[in-house]
Amino acid sequence: MLVPMTFKLPESVLVVVHTPRLEVLLLERAGGGGLWQSVTGSREPDDPNLEATARRELLEETGLSVGTLADWRLTNRYEIWAQWRARYAADVTHNVEHVFSFQVAEQTVATLDSAEHVAQLWLPWQDAMTKVFSPTNRDAIWQLPRRILGHSDGK
Repeated sequence: MLVPMTFKLPESVLVVVHTPRLEVLLLERAGGGGLWQSVTGSREPDDPNLEATARRELLEETGLSVGTLADWRLTNRYEIWAQWRARYAADVTHNVEHVFSFQVAEQTVATLDSAEHVAQLWLPWQDAMTKVFSPTNRDAIWQLPRRILGHSDGK
């Protein structure tokens, strides 16, 4: 019996993990290339909503569950990179990403899934913003001081 190919849904979450001092947790993707990012992941068919997707991805990628999750009600639509396109159905070229933040009390050592990430790093938001490879991740980190503290300089 043939098992049908299951493709990723073209809907995902981006979760910026941070402290009250706006230190941001970055994860280095497995597979080389030095690609740093916040927590990301696709919605699964059995996720009841996007908050559940964000919480599942946080737990899977970092082991973190204690903190404050905030839905920014911000979406990004972008073209899926060619090297990852085969994970999606043939007619899918774009993804819709929903942005969240997750505040933890202090810098915490994440429990990484070595199949997904090989290193972690806490940086001030200004430095984290310049280290991530994704433009939408960069933009979310840039917005962090305004969204969390109500102003743009992070002070």
